[in-house]
Amino acid sequence: MEARFMHKSLDVLERARQGDQAAFRQLVEEHESLVRSTVAGMIGNTAEADDVAQEVFIRFYRSLNDFRGEAQVGTYLTRIAINLSINELKRRQRKTRWLSAIRREEGSLAAEDFSMNPGRQDLHDTLRKALQVLEPEFRVVVVLRLIDGYSVKETAEILGLPQGTVASRLARAQQKLREILNKWL
Repeated sequence: MEARFMHKSLDVLERARQGDQAAFRQLVEEHESLVRSTVAGMIGNTAEADDVAQEVFIRFYRSLNDFRGEAQVGTYLTRIAINLSINELKRRQRKTRWLSAIRREEGSLAAEDFSMNPGRQDLHDTLRKALQVLEPEFRVVVVLRLIDGYSVKETAEILGLPQGTVASRLARAQQKLREILNKWL
């Protein structure tokens, strides 16, 4: 069954490379939920997440002829999603620093952010917000392992890290999440 699916997937990929829009649309439909889940796990379920997910497929389309097929299409798309999500997080960080500098120059005090109060949020939203507090190198491991369901080996391959590093980052990420949730709850 797995070999037949891979063969079918390669056939669809080859048709998409030859310009078959229906084949490319099929690839998007097969992998859209995985990409959206990965991006939302990395940057939150925001309008930017939709933009990043769309950009993943644009980049994939542009690189169809460069895709060598050494990894599964889903793995390749996940790597693109992670890279673009990290870029978005860096963009947000730069924007936040810039806005903070402007506020300091204007002499205004930043108001306390009460949006992180989980008292009014359901558990799912609270976990998503806690995940957003993690540094990207920990968040990406949690998203791939616990949300997307990749194995340690697959996660290591996607990130280009040793399996031991993936396992230790996951353990540290889970500890940090526990600490965050204990403070909030």
